[in-house]
Amino acid sequence: MMRIIRLVAVAGALAALMALPFLGNALAQTAPTQTAPIQAAPEQPAPAQAAPAAPAAPKLETFGRWSTLIDEVDTGEDLRRTCAASTAFIGAGGESGTLTLIITNGDALPPDAYPSLTIAVDNKALPTGKSVAAAFGDDKGHVTAKLHSDVAVGGRLSWTVDNQAKTSLALLRAMRRASVLDVSFGDAPVGSISMDGFTKAYRSLGASCGFPTADVAP
Repeated sequence: MMRIIRLVAVAGALAALMALPFLGNALAQTAPTQTAPIQAAPEQPAPAQAAPAAPAAPKLETFGRWSTLIDEVDTGEDLRRTCAASTAFIGAGGESGTLTLIITNGDALPPDAYPSLTIAVDNKALPTGKSVAAAFGDDKGHVTAKLHSDVAVGGRLSWTVDNQAKTSLALLRAMRRASVLDVSFGDAPVGSISMDGFTKAYRSLGASCGFPTADVAP
């Protein structure tokens, strides 16, 4: 999404630059016709045009097994930040997978709503649909949630937790507590995902996108 916003901004800048010659032609066509030659004024250098500011490179950080990405785009009306945290894991059947949290400072923010959580994994045997039952936790307890599946970029399947504030908060607290988060969809194990670095990564999202984190990571 942020890449699309940036492409739109670049297209707008190009359109503005391309319009300048047509503006010059229009002014020339509307200038009065001179009936006698006049001495030309000394040619003045054209005022320098400020180059459009290049979008800032996304900020990347690593906390244990987790990585964060903070992407910032000036929309002209506000400064929009997308804040994401992700970790890779090996699924129960040896498949590669990722668990990702994402939120923007234009979304509803905690405690009204929490970052969305998506799991992508190369396991086509896992249940799919609009209401997949899932469990997240460790030997100290589990949190249940409903997920909806989709096809991510590259054809990999992904599952996103239905983002209800109460459920999301409980899930994030389970991630904060666990050293390894066991995930299953129905009766099918998905994998055991390391939470090493999760607390610092979550605090980084809060600091960058402007929301409190004490209810998850005090």
